[in-house]
Amino acid sequence: MTATPGRHMTDEISQQPAIFADLLAGRDAIAEVAAKIAERRPRFALLAARGSSDHAALYAKYLLEVLLEMPVGLTSPSTTTLYGAQPDLTDVLLVSVSQSGGSPDLLEVTESGRKRGALTVAVTNTSDSPLNSAAELSVDIRAGREQAVAATKTYSATLLALYLLVDAVRGGTGADAEPIPELAATALADGQKMVDDAVRRYRFAERMVTTGRGYSLATASEAALKLAETSYLSARAYSGADLLHGPVAAVDTDTAVLALCSNGRGGDAMREVLDVVHERGADVCAIGSAASDVPASHRIPVPACAEELAPVLEVLPVQQLALGLALARGFDPDSPRGLKKVTRTR
Repeated sequence: MTATPGRHMTDEISQQPAIFADLLAGRDAIAEVAAKIAERRPRFALLAARGSSDHAALYAKYLLEVLLEMPVGLTSPSTTTLYGAQPDLTDVLLVSVSQSGGSPDLLEVTESGRKRGALTVAVTNTSDSPLNSAAELSVDIRAGREQAVAATKTYSATLLALYLLVDAVRGGTGADAEPIPELAATALADGQKMVDDAVRRYRFAERMVTTGRGYSLATASEAALKLAETSYLSARAYSGADLLHGPVAAVDTDTAVLALCSNGRGGDAMREVLDVVHERGADVCAIGSAASDVPASHRIPVPACAEELAPVLEVLPVQQLALGLALARGFDPDSPRGLKKVTRTR
């Protein structure tokens, strides 16, 4: 236990606007990686990740499919590490996302993929990691050492780095991301009271459903993980579309629903979902730039930005909520039981 529960997570949440500004200042290095990717003209992309990084990879999947119109798949590392599969990856872009760059399975997938013809890119917070050495190219997310077990600044910095990478591949300059540091500071400061109200509202919740569509699905997935690992809350993430295909039957007046709703096509598609959920009596907490436009019991607005960048901002109140709920329930989110900062799997 730390001397003051949650002090590392609190500090690291607050560092994010400055980290975003630093990452934007160093985007020329990301653009150099992007230029090499564009030169190789990959026909397909594969994304390898675990934990929070897996949710960042899901975000990257949407970026690649929508902005580059490139077919994308999420790898199953065990097909390589346990089953020894060796598919032909000629002309494939393999992006391995890992905050530590130390997970043995991602290292093996990257080494194997490079041998089988893939253009390999490591996206990490550890520039001298084994993963960076294994990959042909690397992107440093520049978030600095993270001491809390629950990823906050490394997660959001990974999102922004992935956006800058994909945007540069398509020939962009990252201009839409320039307001992000200031908007992030506003989101953290202006949203705190509403987050505190949400902590009081959901302190005794036993289960929660998190949901979003489009780019925001990654945030819904990350929200469920953060709530589970810091507050030990039973939380399950669903795409808004999938929620209506069956799981909504389990939603009732005893269910808390955290809904990510930002301006854009994904947020528009959530309105029908939340109409149904609201009719079933669920207690809905809407987070995002479109939070005021959907039926909800509680709202935490987030400043508007380009839709593809919304996950960078909307995850900030999610982190604040996870921190607040953990402390209110008597837990230390810096040291979740049974967890370590680096999880080694194969």
